[in-house]
Amino acid sequence: MTAFVHDFADGDKDQKDLLGGKGANLAEMTNLGLPVPPGFIIDTEACRAYLSVGTVPAGLAEEIGVHLAALEQRMGKRLGDPDDPLLVAVRSGAKFSMPGMMETVLNVGLNDDSVHGLAASSGDERFAWDSYRRLLQMFGSTVLGIDSAVFGKVLDGLKADRGAHVDTDLTTADLRELVAAFQELVEQHSGQPFPQDPREQLDRAVAAVFDSWNTDRARLYRRQDRIPDDLGTAVTVIAMVFGNCGAGSGTGVAFTRDPATGAHGVYGDYLENAQGEDVVAGIRNTLPLADLERLDPTSYAELLRIMAVLEEHYRDMCDIEFTIERGKLWMLQTRVGKRTPEAAFRIARTLVEQGVIDADEALQRVTGAQLAQLMFPRFDAAGVHDLLTTGMGASPGAAVGKAVFDSATAVAWAARGEDVVLVRKETNPDDLHGMVAAAGILTSHGGKTSHAAVVARGMGRTCVCGAEALDVDASARQFTVRDGRTVHEGDLISVDGTTGEVFLGAVEVSPSLIVRHFEGELPADADNLVAAVSEAMTRADAARRMRVRANADTAEDAARARRFGAEGIGLCRTEHMFLGDRRQLVEDLIVAESTAGQQAALEALLPLQRQDFTEILEAMDGFPVTIRLIDPPLHEFLPNLTELSVKVALAESRGAVDEHDRVLLDHVRRLHEQNPMLGLRGVRLGILIPGLFEMQARAILEAAADRRDAGGDPQPEIMIPLVASVREFEMVQRHILTVAEEVTAERGEVGYRLGTMIELPRAAVLADRIARSAEFFSFGTNDLTQMTWGFSRDDVEASFFATYLDNGIFDVSPFESLDTLGVGALVKIGTERGRATRPDLHVGVCGEHGGDPASIHFFAEVGLDYVSCSPYRVPVARLEAGRAALGE
Repeated sequence: MTAFVHDFADGDKDQKDLLGGKGANLAEMTNLGLPVPPGFIIDTEACRAYLSVGTVPAGLAEEIGVHLAALEQRMGKRLGDPDDPLLVAVRSGAKFSMPGMMETVLNVGLNDDSVHGLAASSGDERFAWDSYRRLLQMFGSTVLGIDSAVFGKVLDGLKADRGAHVDTDLTTADLRELVAAFQELVEQHSGQPFPQDPREQLDRAVAAVFDSWNTDRARLYRRQDRIPDDLGTAVTVIAMVFGNCGAGSGTGVAFTRDPATGAHGVYGDYLENAQGEDVVAGIRNTLPLADLERLDPTSYAELLRIMAVLEEHYRDMCDIEFTIERGKLWMLQTRVGKRTPEAAFRIARTLVEQGVIDADEALQRVTGAQLAQLMFPRFDAAGVHDLLTTGMGASPGAAVGKAVFDSATAVAWAARGEDVVLVRKETNPDDLHGMVAAAGILTSHGGKTSHAAVVARGMGRTCVCGAEALDVDASARQFTVRDGRTVHEGDLISVDGTTGEVFLGAVEVSPSLIVRHFEGELPADADNLVAAVSEAMTRADAARRMRVRANADTAEDAARARRFGAEGIGLCRTEHMFLGDRRQLVEDLIVAESTAGQQAALEALLPLQRQDFTEILEAMDGFPVTIRLIDPPLHEFLPNLTELSVKVALAESRGAVDEHDRVLLDHVRRLHEQNPMLGLRGVRLGILIPGLFEMQARAILEAAADRRDAGGDPQPEIMIPLVASVREFEMVQRHILTVAEEVTAERGEVGYRLGTMIELPRAAVLADRIARSAEFFSFGTNDLTQMTWGFSRDDVEASFFATYLDNGIFDVSPFESLDTLGVGALVKIGTERGRATRPDLHVGVCGEHGGDPASIHFFAEVGLDYVSCSPYRVPVARLEAGRAALGE
């Protein structure tokens, strides 16, 4: 029979798939001999079985009973015993850290009888009633689904009535009264009294943790971090140790290095006389961890020793949760800590310098997404700024936006294009939607380990926490600073997640140090962060097999891409060259009544195109430049049908019709398409108007000849778009070969390659046929995604994508990250079949997926020769291509 339950001593840190991150690391610390309270783990297989049928799997209750009995024997106490009760914590713990997204229930086993036993055995009646009110509050919200604000309102009302500033100011009598009030709330809102049976509490808490895997906030978090939905969570059941036993007790979170900067030192938060949720909830402002040395030097010294052991064992920065119960230190959790992008690069470099890891492992510990975050601008230090206050810089970056005071407003305003900063006293897991939508997060409570800080760091949002000088009044939609100034909803504010500064109004931003380094303005030794990024890039470039090109349509973009490390251009979109003043020439070509008219328009376009290509080939001299022949929906170059119809009709009513407008209207009507993206474009346009592609081919080859004659090394590649049939390709190919022969006769041999863009499913499936004539393939994954899924990106993203994401049909938008099962299969088929015909076929990708980290790893697995992306994504693609090579 399947064993769903495991003792801590039976696991290790490599069993995260089965035991979850929390359980696996508790097992590891147990085996290291660290002070971990005893307990057991209900594994992820049990969760998946539960979620598949909605009931506890057969045999699980009995297994829990066996392990609970063993725990009771070891502790010398029974769960919920009325004289000396064993209490347990029931905590979630998935394979990947999801801070605050799933549920925890503490003090399970307390009831109306055992609370007296806890008071007697501990010698502290206040502590016992405080623990009971916490259980009622957590069980009510987590297990029974009662809005936590219901309990919070009663608690705040009692504190106000008693003149208590914080929870710890309440007396034993106050807490007894609070327990009675909470029990009434439970029965009122759930229709049932709080369960007095300790085992029922345990079983229902376990089921609630399983259910929390599929809460809206957990699913949203998984989408943000691209965590699979089918993993499930493990549940740890661990003997309670108490940080709320008075002044000699407390709880805290520690990091072996600063998670914001990567600096080595003592970092974290500590709260006296508190349980763990008090720290992460941010409802009480914490003390810096260093203050623990003054409060309890023995526990502080032991904590530092354990932190050193864990960092050496895990060979990385560790995030640690601990509790001190009357001078005894207990370890409740450790994991490789979440960190900001800046810290990730600095820590990786430092560990290499210390000989802990090598350069390859350092590269695997940073990501392209983190590098992209470092390329965002930051506040300009120059100028006069109106400082409101300084809090704690919890997640670096520069965020400017309108202040909003609840998550719903943040989402709504962001959806209409507003930049917003979410301002809260403290965030909670239900604020995740608002945090995702906001440019930055500002809280008046909490520290570096509060919910706001941890989640913001994980998603790369700028965050300032613990700005105590702010009195946040969410109901009035404003905050007031101690000096009397008030900021209302909609007022612009700026928050600096590095320094913790909060400014009134919009502060100017300046380019990041990393961008300046890539631009060649800063040497690698200008700053230790720049040095760390530079060393990672050097290792990635040495390791990667795939080349990285850029999508660039101008010489300026090409030059920037080259500075950022691009090794050619994978997509030059020539239709972008026909806008502005040149649009009239394309209109003239389309509506020309005769061959002579078409030729005149083409002759006017030729020198303009030749100059475009000359400049781009010069900027990317020595590297291949793939130029896609014009691929526009024709409507982009013609007047709007409705507007032109109205114009002509009004002119006719006045008897003064412009003949050009009348002729133009006839052509617009003839060429009007219900779905231009599926109409006359790409290769079809080149077949209908062959002179257009011939003109472009001539301009490309003559530009290459000019560059060659100037001493350059041009490497043009001509790409025919939207091919579905080899016959289409060959028809256009014949015209281009004729042009090439003419240019060769006039200017001498000009080297070039002729290939196609694979952006239709038929082309991918028939790639073996197309490769007979095409010398290279470039997958246009944007259109290939549209064609494979059968929807228009412009139409559907705003209409039903949100519903698809909410219901798990998409884990992530297929335009953001490649659909590897569907579109990816076509890329794989096209590559394999094309190379079966032409083994030396050069294959790349030029859709936006070429800059997406997850997609890049797939393209590496398929064996593509290069990816192409926007210039600013080139460093990201270089880094991920190196990581992909090491992963292989």
